[in-house]
Amino acid sequence: METNETINGVPVTEEQIAAWVAEAEAGYDAEVLKQRGRGRPGRGAEPSQVVALRLTVDEITVLDERAQNAGKTRSDVIREALHLSGT
Repeated sequence: METNETINGVPVTEEQIAAWVAEAEAGYDAEVLKQRGRGRPGRGAEPSQVVALRLTVDEITVLDERAQNAGKTRSDVIREALHLSGT
């Protein structure tokens, strides 16, 4: 098989594909896969939800400046603002 496919810049070989096939055919333990910890870490015991928010370019600029000045992420600054507005 002639391929130019790569993973992280490393060419995918026929041997690697055969190894993946053998692994898949042998089956996967769902409990082991769940333990891998993929994705972003949770924010606590309660479920969280992603919320889309539309902002103007000026609002994003202000948000980014505040986040950078505080050494925080955009999300942290927004969460902090929500927390402060509830008091």
